[in-house]
Amino acid sequence: MDAVTYDDVHMNFTEEEWDLLDSSQKRLYEEVMLETYQNLTDIGYNWQDHHIEEHCQSSRRHERHERSHIGEKPYERNQCGKAFERYNHLQIHKRTHTRQKPYECNQCGKVLSCHRSLQYHKRTHTGEKTCECNQCGKAFIRPTQLQTHKRTHSGEKPYECNQCGKAFAVQYNFQKHKRIHTGEKPYQCNQCDKAFSQNCSLQYHKRTHTGEKPYECNQCGKAFAFQSSLQYHKRKHTGEKPYQCNQCGKAFAHHSSLQYHKIKHTGEKPCECTQCGKAFARPNELQNHKRTHTGEKPHECNQCGKAFAVQYNLQKHKRIHTGEKPYQCNQCDKAFSQKSNLQYHKRTHTGEKPYECNQCGKAFTAHCSLQIHKRMHTGEKPYQCNQCGKTFVHHTSLQYHKRIHFRKKP
Repeated sequence: MDAVTYDDVHMNFTEEEWDLLDSSQKRLYEEVMLETYQNLTDIGYNWQDHHIEEHCQSSRRHERHERSHIGEKPYERNQCGKAFERYNHLQIHKRTHTRQKPYECNQCGKVLSCHRSLQYHKRTHTGEKTCECNQCGKAFIRPTQLQTHKRTHSGEKPYECNQCGKAFAVQYNFQKHKRIHTGEKPYQCNQCDKAFSQNCSLQYHKRTHTGEKPYECNQCGKAFAFQSSLQYHKRKHTGEKPYQCNQCGKAFAHHSSLQYHKIKHTGEKPCECTQCGKAFARPNELQNHKRTHTGEKPHECNQCGKAFAVQYNLQKHKRIHTGEKPYQCNQCDKAFSQKSNLQYHKRTHTGEKPYECNQCGKAFTAHCSLQIHKRMHTGEKPYQCNQCGKTFVHHTSLQYHKRIHFRKKP
Protein backbone atom coordinates (compact mmCIF):
# COMPACT_ATOMS: atom_id res chain seq x y z
CA MET A 1 0.00 0.00 0.00
CA ASP A 2 1.30 3.45 -0.92
CA ALA A 3 1.97 5.89 1.91
CA VAL A 4 -0.61 8.63 2.52
CA THR A 5 0.61 11.94 1.12
CA TYR A 6 -0.40 15.53 1.73
CA ASP A 7 -2.17 15.66 -1.66
CA ASP A 8 -4.41 12.77 -0.59
CA VAL A 9 -5.93 14.71 2.30
CA HIS A 10 -5.52 18.40 1.39
CA MET A 11 -8.47 20.45 0.13
CA ASN A 12 -7.28 23.56 -1.72
CA PHE A 13 -9.99 26.17 -2.30
CA THR A 14 -9.77 28.70 -5.09
CA GLU A 15 -10.06 32.32 -3.98
CA GLU A 16 -13.61 32.46 -5.37
CA GLU A 17 -14.63 29.36 -3.40
CA TRP A 18 -12.95 30.69 -0.25
CA ASP A 19 -14.89 33.95 -0.50
CA LEU A 20 -18.15 31.99 -0.59
CA LEU A 21 -17.50 30.37 2.81
CA ASP A 22 -18.90 32.02 5.90
CA SER A 23 -16.75 32.66 9.01
CA SER A 24 -17.73 29.41 10.77
CA GLN A 25 -16.91 27.33 7.67
CA LYS A 26 -13.52 29.03 7.35
CA ARG A 27 -12.71 28.34 11.01
CA LEU A 28 -13.73 24.69 10.60
CA TYR A 29 -11.50 24.38 7.53
CA GLU A 30 -8.52 25.81 9.41
CA GLU A 31 -9.06 23.52 12.42
CA VAL A 32 -9.39 20.39 10.26
CA MET A 33 -6.32 21.22 8.15
CA LEU A 34 -4.18 21.99 11.22
CA GLU A 35 -5.18 18.64 12.72
CA THR A 36 -4.37 16.95 9.40
CA TYR A 37 -0.94 18.59 9.26
CA GLN A 38 -0.24 17.39 12.81
CA ASN A 39 -1.29 13.82 12.01
CA LEU A 40 0.93 13.74 8.92
CA THR A 41 3.84 15.09 10.92
CA ASP A 42 3.33 12.38 13.56
CA ILE A 43 3.74 9.64 10.94
CA GLY A 44 6.91 11.26 9.59
CA TYR A 45 5.57 13.20 6.58
CA ASN A 46 7.43 16.48 6.08
CA TRP A 47 4.69 18.31 4.15
CA GLN A 48 6.33 21.70 4.57
CA ASP A 49 9.31 20.72 2.40
CA HIS A 50 7.17 19.44 -0.44
CA HIS A 51 4.18 21.77 -0.42
CA ILE A 52 5.47 25.17 0.55
CA GLU A 53 3.17 26.91 -1.95
CA GLU A 54 -0.01 25.30 -0.57
CA HIS A 55 1.07 26.07 3.00
CA CYS A 56 1.78 29.69 2.10
CA GLN A 57 -1.63 30.01 0.48
CA SER A 58 -3.31 28.66 3.61
CA SER A 59 -1.25 30.97 5.82
CA ARG A 60 -2.15 33.99 3.69
CA ARG A 61 -5.82 33.09 3.87
CA HIS A 62 -5.57 32.73 7.62
CA GLU A 63 -3.90 36.15 7.87
CA ARG A 64 -6.57 37.76 5.69
CA HIS A 65 -9.27 36.09 7.76
CA GLU A 66 -7.77 37.52 10.95
CA ARG A 67 -7.68 41.01 9.41
CA SER A 68 -11.37 40.79 8.58
CA HIS A 69 -12.06 40.49 12.34
CA ILE A 70 -9.71 43.17 13.61
CA GLY A 71 -10.22 45.56 10.67
CA GLU A 72 -6.50 45.78 9.94
CA LYS A 73 -5.61 47.35 6.58
CA PRO A 74 -1.80 47.31 6.28
CA TYR A 75 -1.56 48.36 2.61
CA GLU A 76 -2.00 52.10 2.22
CA ARG A 77 -1.76 54.32 -0.85
CA ASN A 78 0.41 57.30 0.09
CA GLN A 79 -1.26 59.62 -2.43
CA CYS A 80 -4.86 59.43 -1.21
CA GLY A 81 -4.41 57.64 2.13
CA LYS A 82 -6.87 54.86 1.29
CA ALA A 83 -5.96 51.53 2.95
CA PHE A 84 -6.63 47.90 2.01
CA GLU A 85 -6.54 44.46 3.64
CA ARG A 86 -4.83 42.89 0.61
CA TYR A 87 -1.84 43.98 -1.44
CA ASN A 88 -3.47 43.09 -4.76
CA HIS A 89 -6.44 45.32 -3.84
CA LEU A 90 -4.00 48.21 -3.40
CA GLN A 91 -2.51 47.51 -6.84
CA ILE A 92 -5.96 47.45 -8.46
CA HIS A 93 -6.89 50.69 -6.69
CA LYS A 94 -3.76 52.39 -8.04
CA ARG A 95 -4.96 51.64 -11.57
CA THR A 96 -8.15 53.62 -10.95
CA HIS A 97 -5.96 56.73 -10.56
CA THR A 98 -3.61 55.97 -13.43
CA ARG A 99 -6.48 54.62 -15.59
CA GLN A 100 -4.23 51.65 -16.35
CA LYS A 101 -6.16 48.67 -17.74
CA PRO A 102 -3.68 45.97 -18.74
CA TYR A 103 -6.15 43.10 -19.26
CA GLU A 104 -7.95 42.97 -22.62
CA CYS A 105 -10.78 40.69 -23.69
CA ASN A 106 -9.82 38.87 -26.90
CA GLN A 107 -13.46 38.69 -28.00
CA CYS A 108 -14.75 42.25 -27.73
CA GLY A 109 -11.60 44.25 -26.96
CA LYS A 110 -12.84 45.57 -23.62
CA VAL A 111 -9.99 46.41 -21.23
CA LEU A 112 -10.08 45.91 -17.48
CA SER A 113 -7.88 46.85 -14.55
CA CYS A 114 -7.56 43.40 -12.93
CA HIS A 115 -7.25 39.81 -14.10
CA ARG A 116 -10.20 38.56 -12.07
CA SER A 117 -12.51 41.14 -13.65
CA LEU A 118 -11.38 39.89 -17.06
CA GLN A 119 -12.25 36.31 -16.11
CA TYR A 120 -15.72 37.33 -14.96
CA HIS A 121 -16.18 39.49 -18.06
CA LYS A 122 -15.41 36.53 -20.34
CA ARG A 123 -18.38 34.73 -18.83
CA THR A 124 -20.68 37.39 -20.29
CA HIS A 125 -19.67 35.95 -23.68
CA THR A 126 -19.94 32.28 -22.70
CA GLY A 127 -23.03 32.70 -20.54
CA GLU A 128 -21.36 30.68 -17.78
CA LYS A 129 -22.85 31.25 -14.32
CA THR A 130 -21.08 29.12 -11.73
CA CYS A 131 -22.45 30.72 -8.56
CA GLU A 132 -25.91 29.30 -7.80
CA CYS A 133 -28.26 30.23 -4.97
CA ASN A 134 -29.17 27.16 -2.93
CA GLN A 135 -32.55 28.65 -2.01
CA CYS A 136 -34.07 29.66 -5.35
CA GLY A 137 -31.60 28.23 -7.90
CA LYS A 138 -30.82 31.58 -9.50
CA ALA A 139 -27.25 31.66 -10.89
CA PHE A 140 -24.70 34.46 -11.15
CA ILE A 141 -21.36 35.16 -12.79
CA ARG A 142 -19.61 36.56 -9.70
CA PRO A 143 -19.55 35.27 -6.10
CA THR A 144 -20.20 38.81 -4.89
CA GLN A 145 -23.40 38.90 -6.95
CA LEU A 146 -24.52 35.69 -5.27
CA GLN A 147 -23.74 37.09 -1.79
CA THR A 148 -25.75 40.22 -2.58
CA HIS A 149 -28.63 38.14 -3.96
CA LYS A 150 -28.76 36.01 -0.81
CA ARG A 151 -29.65 39.14 1.15
CA THR A 152 -32.93 39.32 -0.76
CA HIS A 153 -33.84 36.09 1.06
CA SER A 154 -32.42 37.04 4.46
CA GLY A 155 -33.33 40.74 4.39
CA GLU A 156 -29.83 41.52 5.66
CA LYS A 157 -28.62 45.10 5.17
CA PRO A 158 -25.11 45.22 6.65
CA TYR A 159 -24.09 48.65 5.33
CA GLU A 160 -25.52 51.42 7.49
CA CYS A 161 -25.02 55.17 7.03
CA ASN A 162 -23.68 56.72 10.24
CA GLN A 163 -25.26 60.06 9.32
CA CYS A 164 -28.89 59.22 8.62
CA GLY A 165 -29.11 55.55 9.64
CA LYS A 166 -30.28 54.28 6.25
CA ALA A 167 -29.08 50.71 5.60
CA PHE A 168 -28.17 48.93 2.36
CA ALA A 169 -27.75 45.35 1.22
CA VAL A 170 -25.15 46.30 -1.42
CA GLN A 171 -21.93 48.14 -0.56
CA TYR A 172 -21.90 49.96 -3.92
CA ASN A 173 -25.32 51.47 -3.20
CA PHE A 174 -24.05 52.49 0.22
CA GLN A 175 -21.07 54.27 -1.34
CA LYS A 176 -23.38 56.11 -3.76
CA HIS A 177 -25.66 57.11 -0.89
CA LYS A 178 -22.77 58.65 1.07
CA ARG A 179 -22.24 61.16 -1.73
CA ILE A 180 -25.65 62.65 -0.92
CA HIS A 181 -24.18 63.80 2.39
CA THR A 182 -20.70 64.74 1.12
CA GLY A 183 -21.80 66.26 -2.20
CA GLU A 184 -18.88 64.42 -3.83
CA LYS A 185 -19.01 64.18 -7.62
CA PRO A 186 -15.91 62.24 -8.68
CA TYR A 187 -16.94 61.56 -12.28
CA GLN A 188 -16.28 64.54 -14.56
CA CYS A 189 -17.10 65.02 -18.24
CA ASN A 190 -13.97 65.84 -20.27
CA GLN A 191 -16.00 67.87 -22.77
CA CYS A 192 -18.03 70.25 -20.60
CA ASP A 193 -16.54 69.65 -17.11
CA LYS A 194 -19.95 68.75 -15.68
CA ALA A 195 -19.47 66.37 -12.73
CA PHE A 196 -21.55 63.44 -11.45
CA SER A 197 -21.77 61.35 -8.31
CA GLN A 198 -22.15 58.11 -10.30
CA ASN A 199 -20.11 56.75 -13.20
CA CYS A 200 -23.23 55.50 -15.02
CA SER A 201 -24.64 59.05 -14.92
CA LEU A 202 -21.46 60.31 -16.58
CA GLN A 203 -21.70 57.65 -19.31
CA TYR A 204 -25.32 58.61 -19.98
CA HIS A 205 -24.38 62.29 -20.02
CA LYS A 206 -21.65 61.73 -22.63
CA ARG A 207 -24.34 60.59 -25.04
CA THR A 208 -25.79 64.11 -24.98
CA HIS A 209 -22.56 65.19 -26.70
CA THR A 210 -22.31 62.28 -29.13
CA GLY A 211 -26.05 61.88 -29.80
CA GLU A 212 -25.53 58.12 -29.52
CA LYS A 213 -28.73 56.07 -29.13
CA PRO A 214 -27.63 52.43 -29.09
CA TYR A 215 -30.90 50.91 -27.85
CA GLU A 216 -33.55 50.47 -30.56
CA CYS A 217 -37.13 49.26 -30.23
CA ASN A 218 -37.66 46.19 -32.45
CA GLN A 219 -41.35 47.05 -32.89
CA CYS A 220 -41.34 50.70 -33.99
CA GLY A 221 -37.63 51.40 -34.57
CA LYS A 222 -37.43 54.25 -32.05
CA ALA A 223 -33.95 54.53 -30.52
CA PHE A 224 -32.87 55.52 -27.03
CA ALA A 225 -29.69 56.60 -25.30
CA PHE A 226 -30.41 54.40 -22.28
CA GLN A 227 -31.46 50.78 -21.99
CA SER A 228 -33.85 51.61 -19.14
CA SER A 229 -35.61 54.11 -21.43
CA LEU A 230 -36.05 51.38 -24.04
CA GLN A 231 -37.52 49.01 -21.43
CA TYR A 232 -39.99 51.68 -20.30
CA HIS A 233 -40.87 52.44 -23.94
CA LYS A 234 -41.63 48.79 -24.69
CA ARG A 235 -44.34 48.89 -22.04
CA LYS A 236 -46.22 51.36 -24.25
CA HIS A 237 -46.56 48.55 -26.80
CA THR A 238 -47.42 45.84 -24.28
CA GLY A 239 -49.42 47.99 -21.87
CA GLU A 240 -47.53 46.35 -19.01
CA LYS A 241 -47.74 48.14 -15.65
CA PRO A 242 -45.90 45.92 -13.17
CA TYR A 243 -45.77 48.36 -10.23
CA GLN A 244 -49.01 48.56 -8.24
CA CYS A 245 -49.91 50.79 -5.31
CA ASN A 246 -50.93 48.69 -2.31
CA GLN A 247 -53.23 51.44 -1.04
CA CYS A 248 -55.40 52.33 -4.04
CA GLY A 249 -54.47 49.64 -6.57
CA LYS A 250 -53.29 52.08 -9.25
CA ALA A 251 -50.60 50.52 -11.46
CA PHE A 252 -47.57 52.10 -13.12
CA ALA A 253 -45.07 51.26 -15.83
CA HIS A 254 -42.13 52.73 -13.84
CA HIS A 255 -41.06 51.93 -10.29
CA SER A 256 -40.11 55.58 -9.71
CA SER A 257 -43.63 56.64 -10.74
CA LEU A 258 -45.06 54.31 -8.10
CA GLN A 259 -42.75 55.74 -5.42
CA TYR A 260 -43.77 59.30 -6.24
CA HIS A 261 -47.43 58.28 -6.41
CA LYS A 262 -47.22 56.88 -2.87
CA ILE A 263 -46.23 60.35 -1.67
CA LYS A 264 -49.73 61.52 -2.69
CA HIS A 265 -51.14 59.26 0.02
CA THR A 266 -48.69 60.42 2.68
CA GLY A 267 -48.59 64.07 1.57
CA GLU A 268 -44.83 63.99 2.08
CA LYS A 269 -42.79 66.59 0.16
CA PRO A 270 -39.16 66.03 1.14
CA CYS A 271 -37.57 68.31 -1.49
CA GLU A 272 -37.62 71.91 -0.28
CA CYS A 273 -36.40 75.05 -2.06
CA THR A 274 -33.82 76.89 0.07
CA GLN A 275 -34.80 80.23 -1.49
CA CYS A 276 -38.56 80.36 -1.04
CA GLY A 277 -39.34 77.31 1.10
CA LYS A 278 -41.68 75.70 -1.43
CA ALA A 279 -41.60 71.90 -1.16
CA PHE A 280 -41.91 69.18 -3.81
CA ALA A 281 -42.40 65.44 -3.90
CA ARG A 282 -39.76 64.82 -6.58
CA PRO A 283 -36.12 65.99 -6.83
CA ASN A 284 -36.56 66.86 -10.53
CA GLU A 285 -39.57 69.05 -9.66
CA LEU A 286 -37.35 70.97 -7.24
CA GLN A 287 -34.64 71.37 -9.89
CA ASN A 288 -37.17 72.71 -12.38
CA HIS A 289 -38.59 75.06 -9.75
CA LYS A 290 -35.16 76.49 -8.94
CA ARG A 291 -34.94 77.74 -12.52
CA THR A 292 -37.86 80.07 -11.83
CA HIS A 293 -35.46 81.87 -9.48
CA THR A 294 -32.40 81.76 -11.76
CA GLY A 295 -34.20 82.18 -15.10
CA GLU A 296 -32.03 79.37 -16.48
CA LYS A 297 -33.31 77.65 -19.63
CA PRO A 298 -30.72 74.98 -20.44
CA HIS A 299 -32.79 73.00 -22.98
CA GLU A 300 -32.64 74.65 -26.40
CA CYS A 301 -34.29 73.58 -29.64
CA ASN A 302 -31.63 73.01 -32.31
CA GLN A 303 -34.09 73.95 -35.07
CA CYS A 304 -35.58 77.27 -33.97
CA GLY A 305 -33.45 78.20 -30.94
CA LYS A 306 -36.33 78.40 -28.48
CA ALA A 307 -35.17 77.52 -24.96
CA PHE A 308 -36.95 75.78 -22.09
CA ALA A 309 -36.36 75.38 -18.37
CA VAL A 310 -37.75 71.83 -18.40
CA GLN A 311 -36.50 69.11 -20.75
CA TYR A 312 -39.96 67.57 -21.09
CA ASN A 313 -41.28 70.84 -22.51
CA LEU A 314 -38.48 70.82 -25.08
CA GLN A 315 -39.45 67.29 -26.13
CA LYS A 316 -43.07 68.38 -26.57
CA HIS A 317 -41.95 71.46 -28.53
CA LYS A 318 -39.85 69.38 -30.95
CA ARG A 319 -43.01 67.60 -32.07
CA ILE A 320 -44.12 70.90 -33.64
CA HIS A 321 -41.20 70.53 -36.06
CA THR A 322 -41.42 66.76 -36.58
CA GLY A 323 -45.21 66.44 -36.56
CA GLU A 324 -44.82 63.38 -34.35
CA LYS A 325 -47.97 62.24 -32.52
CA PRO A 326 -46.93 59.28 -30.36
CA TYR A 327 -50.09 59.11 -28.23
CA GLN A 328 -52.86 57.24 -30.04
CA CYS A 329 -56.42 56.59 -28.91
CA ASN A 330 -57.19 52.86 -28.86
CA GLN A 331 -60.86 53.50 -29.60
CA CYS A 332 -60.83 55.82 -32.62
CA ASP A 333 -57.10 55.84 -33.60
CA LYS A 334 -56.89 59.61 -33.29
CA ALA A 335 -53.33 60.61 -32.35
CA PHE A 336 -51.90 63.42 -30.22
CA SER A 337 -48.52 65.02 -29.65
CA GLN A 338 -49.04 65.22 -25.87
CA LYS A 339 -50.18 62.55 -23.44
CA SER A 340 -52.41 64.98 -21.54
CA ASN A 341 -54.35 65.73 -24.75
CA LEU A 342 -54.92 62.00 -25.24
CA GLN A 343 -56.26 61.72 -21.69
CA TYR A 344 -58.67 64.60 -22.30
CA HIS A 345 -59.75 63.06 -25.61
CA LYS A 346 -60.51 59.68 -24.03
CA ARG A 347 -63.08 61.39 -21.85
CA THR A 348 -65.09 62.22 -24.98
CA HIS A 349 -65.61 58.46 -25.28
CA THR A 350 -66.26 57.76 -21.60
CA GLY A 351 -68.11 60.98 -20.74
CA GLU A 352 -65.98 61.26 -17.59
CA LYS A 353 -65.79 64.71 -15.98
CA PRO A 354 -63.52 64.32 -12.95
CA TYR A 355 -63.01 68.04 -12.18
CA GLU A 356 -65.97 69.53 -10.30
CA CYS A 357 -66.48 73.12 -9.12
CA ASN A 358 -66.92 73.21 -5.35
CA GLN A 359 -69.14 76.29 -5.62
CA CYS A 360 -71.75 75.42 -8.24
CA GLY A 361 -71.10 71.71 -8.86
CA LYS A 362 -70.41 72.04 -12.59
CA ALA A 363 -67.98 69.35 -13.80
CA PHE A 364 -65.31 69.40 -16.52
CA THR A 365 -63.19 66.92 -18.44
CA ALA A 366 -60.01 68.99 -18.10
CA HIS A 367 -58.44 70.58 -15.02
CA CYS A 368 -57.56 73.76 -16.93
CA SER A 369 -61.24 74.16 -17.88
CA LEU A 370 -62.17 74.04 -14.20
CA GLN A 371 -59.57 76.70 -13.39
CA ILE A 372 -60.97 79.02 -16.08
CA HIS A 373 -64.52 78.38 -14.87
CA LYS A 374 -63.60 79.33 -11.28
CA ARG A 375 -62.70 82.83 -12.49
CA MET A 376 -66.39 83.40 -13.19
CA HIS A 377 -66.97 83.10 -9.43
CA THR A 378 -63.88 85.05 -8.30
CA GLY A 379 -63.96 87.69 -11.07
CA GLU A 380 -60.23 87.13 -11.62
CA LYS A 381 -58.87 88.35 -14.97
CA PRO A 382 -55.16 87.46 -15.00
CA TYR A 383 -54.42 88.28 -18.66
CA GLN A 384 -53.78 92.00 -19.31
CA CYS A 385 -53.16 93.84 -22.57
CA ASN A 386 -49.82 95.70 -22.40
CA GLN A 387 -51.12 98.37 -24.79
CA CYS A 388 -54.45 99.47 -23.30
CA GLY A 389 -54.51 97.69 -19.93
CA LYS A 390 -57.73 95.77 -20.56
CA THR A 391 -57.89 92.43 -18.69
CA PHE A 392 -59.36 89.05 -19.64
CA VAL A 393 -60.36 85.76 -18.07
CA HIS A 394 -58.90 83.65 -20.89
CA HIS A 395 -55.49 83.83 -22.52
CA THR A 396 -57.10 83.22 -25.92
CA SER A 397 -59.39 86.22 -25.37
CA LEU A 398 -56.30 88.39 -24.82
CA GLN A 399 -54.76 87.09 -28.05
CA TYR A 400 -57.90 87.95 -30.03
CA HIS A 401 -58.02 91.39 -28.41
CA LYS A 402 -54.42 92.16 -29.44
CA ARG A 403 -55.41 91.79 -33.09
CA ILE A 404 -57.63 94.86 -32.71
CA HIS A 405 -54.54 96.96 -31.93
CA PHE A 406 -52.66 95.37 -34.78
CA ARG A 407 -55.44 96.17 -37.31
CA LYS A 408 -55.59 99.80 -36.09
CA LYS A 409 -51.93 100.40 -36.96
CA PRO A 410 -51.51 102.58 -40.07
